[in-house]
This record gives sequence, structure tokens and C-alpha cells, in this order.
Amino acid sequence: MTAFQSVAVIGAGAWGTALAMVAARAGRSVTLWARNAEHAARIASTRDNPRLPGVRLAQEIVVTSELALAARADMLLIATPAQHLRGAVNMLATHLTTQTPVVACAKGIEHGTHKFMTDVIAEAALHAQPAILSGPSFADDVARGLPTAVTLAAKEEELASSLVQALGSPTFRPYHSTDVRGVEIGGAAKNVLAIAAGIVVGRNLGASALAALTTRGFSELARLGRACGARTETLSGLSGLGDLLLSCSTAQSRNFALGIALGRGEAAPAGKLAEGAFTAPVLVELAAARNVDMPVSQAVAAILDNKLTIDAAIEGLLTRPFKAEE
Repeated sequence: MTAFQSVAVIGAGAWGTALAMVAARAGRSVTLWARNAEHAARIASTRDNPRLPGVRLAQEIVVTSELALAARADMLLIATPAQHLRGAVNMLATHLTTQTPVVACAKGIEHGTHKFMTDVIAEAALHAQPAILSGPSFADDVARGLPTAVTLAAKEEELASSLVQALGSPTFRPYHSTDVRGVEIGGAAKNVLAIAAGIVVGRNLGASALAALTTRGFSELARLGRACGARTETLSGLSGLGDLLLSCSTAQSRNFALGIALGRGEAAPAGKLAEGAFTAPVLVELAAARNVDMPVSQAVAAILDNKLTIDAAIEGLLTRPFKAEE
């Protein structure tokens, strides 16, 4: 039996609430932490989170705004956006006195430092055992108990396996891995490529163009992954190709929705964070530092920064020199 009997989820947004439901279905003792005390009190009393409408929170989940209470759990899931991860872990660090698994559940690369999520955790909390959860999933599906498979990676095989055992259930299937960097690159890069796919759809460029974009985008993702030491099987699995295919095929993806709006010449969807918009420039810088060619990602970054029009980006990609398939 796993040693991780209690789980705390840091961040009471849609994804954090869904993960709290996952842990409860797995039979864990669960605490859901919200920064805002009023938000926490509302969820606790109504068992409903307005950020995940129509999903009733399991009665046994404790909702709190007291970080010290949440930090007592055997394992911590950090469900804040990638650019807020360091701040959340910094706050937690003062409450951690023993080695505790801290699992990043966001997909991205930190601005300024170019750090991946597990690196941020390791820097911010001395007693943390960093891990990363990634893969093709949407909060609403996960919260409702629809079948979902993801990847959970940690450097140590035993830790990764134990974390998977603690969260797995008949409807939520995590696969464990020790390829931390591969999981992180797959999750971060696919957000940028999903924006590109949305632009293709918003521009009505057709199914053939979308298929070509998705496959060429995955080729970029794989090149960067290999340059950073990721394993091929990880990039081809749930946290790489699977995540990319899901995000490039449904408007539930905030990155895909942003791309559609851009392709149509519309304003970005209000009130929705598209992590790929933050990741794109960092991803391009990371690729350049490793001499990795990522033309689709470069085009997305330039479009988002208003340095390139969509039409110019399309023309540039289609007129690149002919080359062998990779």
C-alpha cells in the first residue's frame, strides 16, 4: 500500500478542483487550498466551484485557505499556472520540514529563467521532491470521472511509481516515468503548437493543412526533446504526441481557442489564460540556445508579438527550402 495517504492540491481553479476529485476517487484524504478565503469558504459551503460549473465537489474534500493546513499532506499537487508556480512553492517552502513530493501540474517554462517546472520547485523548496504531471486531459472530463490517461514523472523510479499508485483509479490512469525532461518539454511545446493549429482552423486552411501542421509541429517538439536529453518513447507517448493531438483538435483547449481567434482576426477569448502565449517566446529562445530548428513555434511567437502577420507566416513556412522528412 502506498505511503501517500493524504494529498493537498494547491490552487482551487478548474484544474485544481478536478485533481482534488481524482485524489478523492483514489481513496486519499484530500485538502484543496484556495488563496482567497472567500473563494474557499464558498466552495466549502456550496460544494460547487464557479470555475468548474456543474461539478459537485466530493463531501470528504476539505477546502481551506490556510496553507499550513494543506502543507501537512503526504504529497502536494501544485495546480497554479506555470508562471505562478515559483510563488506558490515559495509560500509552501516555509511549511515543509521533511522530504515531501511536490508535483507540478502546469505545463510551461518560466519566463526570465528558462527553467522547467521541476527545476523551479527544486530551487524554491529545499525539502521538495519535484515531480511533473502532464498528458492529454481537460479539467471538466477529469472532474466528471471520464476515462483519462496521463504521465507522472520523477527522477526516482520508486517515487514516480508510488505517486501513480496514490492517484490512480478506474477512470484516471497515470503512467509513471523517470524521463522528467521529456514530460516537461512535451507539455510545454504542445501549448505553442496548439495555438498554431487553432490559427489554421480559424483561417479555414483545411484538414490537410491541419494534419501537416500537427505532424510537423510534433517533429519540432521531438527535435527539441532529443536535444535536451528526452527519451523518444516519452515524446511519442501521452505527454508528447497524445497531449498535442488532443490540444490541436478541440476548442476546450485554451491555446487552440486563442489560435482560432487569431486566425479569424478576433480578440482573444476573455478571461482565459492560454499558457502557450507565455511559453512561445521562451521556447524559441531555448531552441535557439540548443541550435534546434523550430519554424512553426518561431512563427507563433512572432505572430503573438505582432512582428509577423499570419499571412506572412504561412507564406514563410510554405516557401522554406525542400528537405527530407524527419
